[in-house]
Amino acid sequence: MSPVPPLYPLKFKPILKPKVWGGDRLTSVLKKEASDELIGESWEISAVKGDVSVVDNGPLSGMGLDELIDTYGRQLLGERVLQKYEGKFPLLFKFIDAREDLSVQLHPDDQLAQKRHESFGKTEMWYIVDTTPEARLIIGFNQEMDKSKYLEHLANGTLVEILNSAKIKPGDTYFIAPGTVHAIGAGTLLAEIQQTSDITYRIYDWNRPDVNGEMRELHTDLALDAIDFSSGNALQQFQEKDNEAVLLCKSEYFETNKLSLTHSLTRNIDKRDSFSVYMCVEGEVVLESGDWNVPLNKGETVLVPAALKEVRLDTKSVTLLEIYIP
Repeated sequence: MSPVPPLYPLKFKPILKPKVWGGDRLTSVLKKEASDELIGESWEISAVKGDVSVVDNGPLSGMGLDELIDTYGRQLLGERVLQKYEGKFPLLFKFIDAREDLSVQLHPDDQLAQKRHESFGKTEMWYIVDTTPEARLIIGFNQEMDKSKYLEHLANGTLVEILNSAKIKPGDTYFIAPGTVHAIGAGTLLAEIQQTSDITYRIYDWNRPDVNGEMRELHTDLALDAIDFSSGNALQQFQEKDNEAVLLCKSEYFETNKLSLTHSLTRNIDKRDSFSVYMCVEGEVVLESGDWNVPLNKGETVLVPAALKEVRLDTKSVTLLEIYIP
């Protein structure tokens, strides 16, 4: 049996998802592969069944993320992460281009998702990469809300009247807890970090058919037990600083820093006992670790295995999201 190659910073082949609300900015802005279809999502790193990412650089090219975990285990994930998630990859990384409004939806928490779907719940965050002038998000309700008032508006077809609409700009960051009613609005290009889950409860879909001309299923009954009627403003507050890590968002599932660099920087990551992921949202960088130099351009993502102790980010101008398991 031949020895397995040592680990290195891993890039994966994006998994492109056609969506009725998708556009062309994943290609025009983030340089993803061109398509005749409207592409709404690029799954950058995924272990979702049926959509497992495949390595796209170096000697491990062609190997699936699930195979990597089976082969390298704690070297890839970190011992603590490997034990906590029982060998499952816990996060899903995406870029999303909304040419039109997404459905109004919410996600169950771990307990409800496990009980109903034998799945992780879905806690997520968004980093706004680009917007049109009219771009907005729907986050929660615009008034005090309870189950009976919500059901009344649902029955009357007036749900939109009680939803909170927020204007957005590039750099805005939102944390979306399970149970938060939300929708990505038209004109938004964003990076999404979430638990490994593809469970969504749609409660309103703008009376719009899908790519096959069919009306998509709504999940109003399932959603009722999952909605958090008290969920408030999800906008994260932080102070912009150059050339140091700025904490954007911290939860039990992931921690995300923003690195706005005007010169090269070395990140010591050996104390994390976790893999680290870098999503490039502006500029370009060469990520150096060990004997490896991996170029990363706007719209690209790289996974740094837990076994690697440090990364040097060689750049003159780049904005990165740095994500790991706290």
